[in-house]
Amino acid sequence: MYKARLWSAFRALSNRDYRLFFFGQGASLIGTWMQHIAANWLIYRLTYSEFMLGLSSFLELIPVFLLSPIAGVFGDKFSRRKILITVQIMAMVQALTFAAITLTGIVQVWQALTLCCILGIINSFEMPVRQAFVVEMVKDKSDLTNAIALNSLIFNASRFIGPAIAGIIAASFGTGACFLINGLSYIAIIAAFLSMNQSNNKIDKKYKTGKNIFLDMKEGFSYCINFIPIRDLLILVALVGLFVMTFPLLLPAFAVKVFNGESHTFGLLVSSVGAGAFAATIYLATRQSIDGIGRIMNIAIYTLSISLVVFSFNKSISAAIPILIIGGFSMVVVVASCNMVLQTIVDENKRGRVMSFYVMAFAGTAPVGSLLAGAISSKIGAPMTVLICGSACFILGTLFYIRLPRVMKFIKQER
Repeated sequence: MYKARLWSAFRALSNRDYRLFFFGQGASLIGTWMQHIAANWLIYRLTYSEFMLGLSSFLELIPVFLLSPIAGVFGDKFSRRKILITVQIMAMVQALTFAAITLTGIVQVWQALTLCCILGIINSFEMPVRQAFVVEMVKDKSDLTNAIALNSLIFNASRFIGPAIAGIIAASFGTGACFLINGLSYIAIIAAFLSMNQSNNKIDKKYKTGKNIFLDMKEGFSYCINFIPIRDLLILVALVGLFVMTFPLLLPAFAVKVFNGESHTFGLLVSSVGAGAFAATIYLATRQSIDGIGRIMNIAIYTLSISLVVFSFNKSISAAIPILIIGGFSMVVVVASCNMVLQTIVDENKRGRVMSFYVMAFAGTAPVGSLLAGAISSKIGAPMTVLICGSACFILGTLFYIRLPRVMKFIKQER
């Protein structure tokens, strides 16, 4: 019984193309998280400013907000695999450039911020297209929910592993080594995409969009607005991105000012969030369907709120670890569950565009939240800022609780 349940958590790996993606993306994402930690630490050490941390996150995420809808149309119109290969190569060049200027000692704040913005432009195309590409890698639609959960699993496993490695590498060899390792890690995912069997491509010609990209965007937007479950879930994700997803960017300030630590302390804090997130994806991967997922999401929102409030008052690094694990678990349950529901109910010919709005809601509102969090934290401190985020999350949970019955009713009707 136990072995069968464990296998069910990884059943999507029976699909060859998805298996290639899973391991290639896993290796690449470890490098990506190493770069994320190294970039934040580098900028903070160059400026000692929470506002600059917020600005760097804003510059990396604002292109996602602006360009994701266009990327969604491209994902419905052209080969998603070819788009993903192209953007992975571009991301490799960005990482190796970051490594070169850091290892040679010529890096300046404006250069780091510019490279963060370039990465944001790349991600604005990579993220929605990758989300929509999942359906092309699984032969059996019954494996789709599991594949989506495993996507979150590799993301959050790397979120746990990458920061821990980055803390050690940055302390021993400097942040430039983290950028170099990330640049080389892209080889794994590029090789995976090149090795895929495209005879399994599920995008039929009848799903191709029209010639006018703006009309295609309008059609996708109207679909999201008029379909109540999709609309409400996207609003939920957007508000979580605005008020909650920004708190990890303040962890360097907690590491230095609250816990009197260095880069390894920062890596430990981020890894704690990643550990909880990893556990959440294992839990979601064992689920056979989205039945009952709404109630679970609501509980997770309240749990996330409580963990943020408690963390804001905490002064002990040993107590911070379990608090962040709970917070990471709850955060991923909310966001990944929204993804699972959306991918289950969306029309295939609008999948790329809907997932672009999902990415826009998830990552696109975070730049505003990051900028606000950095500005507020520079005035009242990181702990009080996190307390505000936790309080806002509690209000969000209450609003979702009120809307939940209607949303789940529509979902059941569509299924």
